[in-house]
Amino acid sequence: MIVWTAPLLEGELVRLEPLRADHEEGLWHASRDERTWTWLSIPQPRTRAELRDVVDAALAGAAAGLELPLVTIRRGDGRVVGSTRYLALRPEHRSVEIGWTWLAPGAWGTGINVEAKLLMLEHAFETLGCVRVELKTDARNERSRGAMAALPARFEGVHRKHMLVRSGERRDSAWYSVLDDEWPAVRANLLRRVGRN
Repeated sequence: MIVWTAPLLEGELVRLEPLRADHEEGLWHASRDERTWTWLSIPQPRTRAELRDVVDAALAGAAAGLELPLVTIRRGDGRVVGSTRYLALRPEHRSVEIGWTWLAPGAWGTGINVEAKLLMLEHAFETLGCVRVELKTDARNERSRGAMAALPARFEGVHRKHMLVRSGERRDSAWYSVLDDEWPAVRANLLRRVGRN
C-alpha cells in the first residue's frame, strides 16, 4: 500500500513545510484579516483556542492519512503567511486534490501563491506520480476561480449544493483539474509567471 507523506517544498519566494503544532503562533498572526476567511468552509477562528482546534483537526487528518497540511512561509522574512493542503489522497488512483489554501492579504499578488502551486503540482506529478490533480472552490469565489483558470486548470463544472460550510450554508463548488499530459504546458506557464522561463 502506498502512503503519501507531507513534503518540504522550497522555491525562491516560498517554503511549504509540513504543519506542526508550533506553527500555531505564526498562523494566528497570518489569519487575523477577515478577508482571508470569506470563502473558507469554516468561520474565522476568533480565539487562539479556536485556531488550535483547526490546527489539531488538520494534524489529526494527517495522522489518519486523510490529508497533508502544509504551512506557507515567505522566504524573504521567514514569516508564516498562510496554509495549504493535499486532500482527497487517492494513491491507488494516482490522484490528489490541492485545497484549503489561504494566504494573508499582505501576500496576495506577490507571486507566493503562483510559486506554491508550481511546487505542489510539481511534487504531485513528478514525485507522487499523479495523473490527476483536482482543485475546487466556492462557485462564487471569483478570485480563486481566476487563479485556477490562470494555471491553467481545466474547468469541469459546478457541483450544486455540494457541501455545507460555515454555519450550515449550502455551497456550490466549482471543480477544476490538471492532468499529467497537461502538466508540461501548465509548468511552463507557471515558470514564466514566476520569472524562471
